[in-house]
Amino acid sequence: MSSCSFSPSLCHIDLGCLGRNFKKLGAPEALLPVIKSDAYGHGLMPVARTLDKCGCVNFAVGTVDEGVLLRKSGFSQRIVPLLGALTAEEWRKSYQYKLLTPVIDQESLKTAAHICPSHSVFPIAIALNTGMGRLGFAQDDMPDLIEGLHRYPNLKPELVFSHYACADMPEEEIYTHAQTERFLSMTNALRAFYPDLIRSLNNSAALLNDRASQWELSRPGICLYGGNPFFGTTQADQVPNFEWAMSVSDPILQVRKLKMGQSVSYGRIFTAPHAMTVAVIGIGYATGFARALSNKADVLIAGRRCAQIGRVCMGMIMADVTPLKTIEPGDLAWIMGGDAYLGERAITADELASEIGTISYELLCLFGATNERVYHGADF
Repeated sequence: MSSCSFSPSLCHIDLGCLGRNFKKLGAPEALLPVIKSDAYGHGLMPVARTLDKCGCVNFAVGTVDEGVLLRKSGFSQRIVPLLGALTAEEWRKSYQYKLLTPVIDQESLKTAAHICPSHSVFPIAIALNTGMGRLGFAQDDMPDLIEGLHRYPNLKPELVFSHYACADMPEEEIYTHAQTERFLSMTNALRAFYPDLIRSLNNSAALLNDRASQWELSRPGICLYGGNPFFGTTQADQVPNFEWAMSVSDPILQVRKLKMGQSVSYGRIFTAPHAMTVAVIGIGYATGFARALSNKADVLIAGRRCAQIGRVCMGMIMADVTPLKTIEPGDLAWIMGGDAYLGERAITADELASEIGTISYELLCLFGATNERVYHGADF
């Protein structure tokens, strides 16, 4: 992101919420929290420091460079770059900075072995494809994988992991069970040679659905930041009450009057049905408020929900503030979070995402990546 500010929005990150969410998930040594992609837009370093204070002993990041940054910043945890190493140089960094980088195929296995000096041992992770159809060795690859590991005795498998495709979908229980059984079979074959191999399969949904006891490490992601992986399903109410760590505020730029019949914004998709008061707010699709939300979302102003009206612009949205009496330029509108008046409720990332057929993860990453972040609540 450019160092030049191009949005008046503020992305508020409550590290206290993050810490409390982590502590609800179980023993730290049984967790491999996912802080990839700049911690889902919450900021890699502040999130890592917060989890470190909570006793976290493992980190899952996205890239080798994220792992290197943590190491250079003094973190001694086990660090797993989930995407693996893309080049020989990244494998060299993995060895140098003691990252537990996964091999995903025979070529990566060979590269890792050649990077490691013959007199040394290189701990690695192994990625398995149990039904996600992404990275990793498939069940038919197991004989060749085991043969390859024997061919390179300087590689020491320490962790093996896979990923559920639909553990957050109760109607896909049969498929999820099949993945579990496949992972068990594949890891049993590996553990015949590497009995201390640590296994990790559970994401947030599986961890909260009581699948955790079978494996040594679980990988919480969205629930760490306050999201409910079962949002919108029959199991939504069975999840502990996690706290959203991210809120987004924006200043009101102007308050103006509309006469009945006057329209607002591009395309004239909203026309005032009566005299109205409208607030112009300094956020748009360039900074995470999707254009598809036009005429579909609420914002929170003075503790009250106000309907967003008209087409979302690149850097502005409009909201109907007719019932509010004292709104002025400079007052804050809360796109997510904020203090709701009694009987009202704040807007969440899940709510916004559901309006446009996406998931909270996407909105958190976009808001966090395109707006200035401010932190508070580190003492918990």
